[in-house]
Amino acid sequence: MTHNEDRKIREKFKQKTWNEIRTNDSWAIFKIMSEFVEGFERLSKIGPCVSIFGSARFKSDHKYYKLAENIAFHLTQSGYGVVTGGGPGIMEAGNKGASRGKGTSVGLNIELPFEQHDNPYIDSDKSLDFDYFFVRKVMFVKYSQGFVVMPGGFGTLDEFFEAMTLIQTKKIGKFPIVLVGRKYWTGLLNWIETTLIEEGTISEKDLDLISIVDTEDEVLQVIDTFYKKYSLSPNF
Repeated sequence: MTHNEDRKIREKFKQKTWNEIRTNDSWAIFKIMSEFVEGFERLSKIGPCVSIFGSARFKSDHKYYKLAENIAFHLTQSGYGVVTGGGPGIMEAGNKGASRGKGTSVGLNIELPFEQHDNPYIDSDKSLDFDYFFVRKVMFVKYSQGFVVMPGGFGTLDEFFEAMTLIQTKKIGKFPIVLVGRKYWTGLLNWIETTLIEEGTISEKDLDLISIVDTEDEVLQVIDTFYKKYSLSPNF
């Protein structure tokens, strides 16, 4: 294999030589630090918010898009702002509902080769751009009063299980995690119950962290009940 052929293969699969990796890693530290600093400074001022996750692929006429928009609207009417990943689909619906409710509308955007682009419903001073998923995930967890998880793909599942893991291991305090769409999520929960619990890889009480609902009213009820149950305040 010639040098040019090797270079083309590495470029195709985003592979780098060991020297390239070492050099890039050293300089990446400063970029990572800058994303954390900007995120902490700007998001510390947003007030109580709930993060909404879900597929970027749903169009505005999809039932889950409409439901996410209504959930976001009702959250703003109860004093919460809304945080999304800033892109299309469910993210756009969340920001649109927050904007319609005249509430805080935050977008934590990530640079991707497909699907992701800023939606027009984010407050102009509350749109942040990230190169690193792990920095972005810290922001979701640190500045959210709860997670509303709409139907979605790998990214949605990643955010869901990340939050579950951090709460389970007591790395963060408890907050409500609401799965929206019983039909969509029941298969996953059944697998968790019949496989993970039966094999002993998680405890049955871990599922107490999850609520599964179908409507915007149920979402608000879960979040409000959580804070009343634990005598916590969502920092209004």
